[in-house]
Amino acid sequence: MSINTSTTPLLDQIHFPQDLRRLPEADLPQLAMELRNFLIACLSESGGHFSSNLGVIELTVALHYVFNTPEDRLIWDVGHQAYPHKILTGRRDAIKTIRQNEGLAGFPKRSESPYDSFGVGHSSTSISAALGMAIAARQVGSRRKSIAIIGDGAMTAGMAFEALNHAGDLGANMLVILNDNNMSISPNVGALKNHLAEILSGGFYTGVREGGKKLLSHAPLPLMKLAQRTEEYMKGMLVAGTLFEEFGFNYIGPVDGHDLPALLSVLKNIHELEGPQFLHVITRKGKGYPPAEADPCSYHGVSAFDQHTGEMSVKTSTAPTYAQVFGDWLCDMAARDQRLIGITPAMSEGSGMVRFSRQFPERYFDVGIAEQHSVTLAAGMACEGLKPVVAIYSTFLQRAYDQLIHDVVLQDLPVLFAIDRAGLVGADGPTHAGSFDLSYLRCIPNIVIMTPANEDECRKLLTTGFLHPGAAAVRYPRGSGAGVTIEPTLNPLPIGKADVCLPGDSDSKVVLLVFGSLLTVALEAAQQLNASVVNMRFVKPLDEDLLKTLANRYELLVTIEENAIMGGAGSAVNEYLHQQNLNTPVLNLGLPDYFQDHGSQASLLAEAGLDAPGICAAIERIIPDVD
Repeated sequence: MSINTSTTPLLDQIHFPQDLRRLPEADLPQLAMELRNFLIACLSESGGHFSSNLGVIELTVALHYVFNTPEDRLIWDVGHQAYPHKILTGRRDAIKTIRQNEGLAGFPKRSESPYDSFGVGHSSTSISAALGMAIAARQVGSRRKSIAIIGDGAMTAGMAFEALNHAGDLGANMLVILNDNNMSISPNVGALKNHLAEILSGGFYTGVREGGKKLLSHAPLPLMKLAQRTEEYMKGMLVAGTLFEEFGFNYIGPVDGHDLPALLSVLKNIHELEGPQFLHVITRKGKGYPPAEADPCSYHGVSAFDQHTGEMSVKTSTAPTYAQVFGDWLCDMAARDQRLIGITPAMSEGSGMVRFSRQFPERYFDVGIAEQHSVTLAAGMACEGLKPVVAIYSTFLQRAYDQLIHDVVLQDLPVLFAIDRAGLVGADGPTHAGSFDLSYLRCIPNIVIMTPANEDECRKLLTTGFLHPGAAAVRYPRGSGAGVTIEPTLNPLPIGKADVCLPGDSDSKVVLLVFGSLLTVALEAAQQLNASVVNMRFVKPLDEDLLKTLANRYELLVTIEENAIMGGAGSAVNEYLHQQNLNTPVLNLGLPDYFQDHGSQASLLAEAGLDAPGICAAIERIIPDVD
């Protein structure tokens, strides 16, 4: 594989998009090649989102060339494909710091650059945001453009269609670009399709279309409807645009997203059009880097790799990840219980469900990026005697909160939520951090909430939740556990019972109540403090009998959780002690009351005071002679 990264003469001239717009169009393909090679070289050292960014090189160049950014607003859906955008908008020299402590964010971030029109990280928000900006421009009499760039995966979410429906109804002056990368560019999507896109976006077609409307404006209604339907069906025979036309958009495409001259021609035509426009662009993830083209999923997010061979650095940890523990448990439990159904909202790989999907394909449902649907789908299945397991990231479960309450828990249905990425997630930053699930789950009746401390306990608590006759949630962090031995059995644990894993001695003044995987650092801190340690396991119900005993014995109770302090597990302890009129002081340690920036998980935990030195320091401020 030959990649020339030694010289970037055109890219060296581009500091901001106005520099790009000074180049002749004939130079843009060379610029795109330099940009692609530069990105490959940088990410081979720093890691980051990879295949999605290589797929939008030409589209990014064309958008900044045709539109007057940042006055014209570009909104990147999800935003993991915005690295080329960052390079062209004044952040080239910092691109190797992306997703690192105090470096560039991995997603567009309004505070980082005026070119980042909207902060993103979650899917399917771009059309709504672009519509809001288009309405704001109309309100102040501005002719600036709003452009939403959304992938075909994000178009599976209902929110995208809600926004399309509203935008078409308003006749908003905006452009939606569908970045369709779920298929390769086959022979019939080439020159003919690109030529068709140019025709559909050009002045002649638009003029005939608008002229026809005026001509028929006084015609009998049946004739008018016939003309409209004829146009739609003729267009629908050639392109897959009928659906978007029904939403009130002028559909254009598909166009080859790697053909810069075609893209530029179409975008220039669209720039002059009024009203809602929909451009369908076909791209290929990993474009220009053969290993990523062949396996875009594996190269979605990469660590450092050899840019010449594509070989990625090997992780040194031999412990399984929590996602792997869940995936193995899911297959084992499914083999034992035919009622088990696995559901995921487009997170099969991340949630560890690939093996299950292959071993039990008829019991596996990937619903796309449709978190709300995934939860209510599970509720419907549970009504009919099935036992659904919803595998979902903590930050994405937030998007289905009403369905969780109204459709599952209110009806006391047996749905198990396997909540991955609970707590801090490191480089993905605050948009993906699972900081709030204990708080937003704990206030709901009829649900059991569990926080395993290690891999073996995760497997046991998943079994506990699955066998429970009502709703249950098991939340676990990103990455590997402590490396404990996992028992292959499918044995549950008693609900609401904690484990005193370090009793301490008669001189111990402090007991650490740990909810989840911070048990390891708590044990380390306890050795320095001569403290006792309890693995609480359950946030709801709490082990109330044990809490009462501990409150009567110790001078200080310390709750430790990787969740927001407000409303979290520590708050549950406070509430119980207050109800029992127990006045033992309680120190709540958890995530701070602000959005922590991206960085390594270790650094973020230290910032929150949730490493061993931070725990010791917090306790010693209250009891100086604790040890």
